Amino acid sequence: MPIKLPATLPAFDVLRQEGVMVMSETRAARQDIRPLRIGLLNLMPRKIQTETQFARLIGATPLQIELALIRMTEHQTKTTASEHMAAFYRPFAAVAATGEKLDGLIVTGAPVEHLPFEAVTYWDELRRVFDWAATHVHSTVGVCWGGQALAHHLRGVEKHPLPEKAFGVFRQAVEAPASPYLRGFSDEFAVPVSRWTEVRREETEARGLQTLLASPETGPCVVEDRDNRALMVFDHLEYDSDTLKAEYDRDAAAGAPVALPRDYFPGDDPSQPPRNRWRSHAHLLYGNWINEIYQTTPFDLDAIGSP
Repeated sequence: MPIKLPATLPAFDVLRQEGVMVMSETRAARQDIRPLRIGLLNLMPRKIQTETQFARLIGATPLQIELALIRMTEHQTKTTASEHMAAFYRPFAAVAATGEKLDGLIVTGAPVEHLPFEAVTYWDELRRVFDWAATHVHSTVGVCWGGQALAHHLRGVEKHPLPEKAFGVFRQAVEAPASPYLRGFSDEFAVPVSRWTEVRREETEARGLQTLLASPETGPCVVEDRDNRALMVFDHLEYDSDTLKAEYDRDAAAGAPVALPRDYFPGDDPSQPPRNRWRSHAHLLYGNWINEIYQTTPFDLDAIGSP
């Protein structure tokens, strides 16, 4: 089954050319099934790239997905055209006002990890998003800073600055092989990491979070909060092959002190195209998440959040 996207969204043509099954809203309306409604609260600067990355992953399952793009109400992006935002995104306040419910919600990372949570301009609204999700969303995923923010809001987990940026592709080990979110996973595999802060395993586990994936070098990669129907993904399985390269080139061009991303370029030669070693596990993780939602979400959307 395909993912349902507006035919004019840039991701529609990109994914169709890649072979991902996409369906226009007109065609989807003629199918007599209920699609899963997945929200994407996109906090990343390069919103078109990010929405394409996540649409690619959640659109690769046999289920019909309806993607709802959401933005913070007052925060104005400076890196994505206002016409694109007006055409495809709804402010959270408008979503909450309707009382609508979602089967799933993804909260992306954001380039604010150097700030205390409370110093982020939209922190109060993001806390309202998390509170709203407890009664209006069946399952929530927070990614990178979004995962740190979710863990902090739900469990009081702190983030800690790193002495240097964790930047590159790092080996991760499966810590909970029986988890339904890790079906089909290899015992070890590589994942892109790009962050200046970390959460610490002893602190997440002391607060009731289960470690699913972790690296001895960069700490927890994926943790589960079963009581709150939430996953925190602290690293970037959704990244394209060249996303770390784009970050490196950007910082190098700006004259910023930036190290070569670890174990990323063949032979540590930035003139060589990087090879993707995480794509299959990205599809597995988000495909398993979608499957778990499908297996457990109420058919009646209005029943989401009910005891």
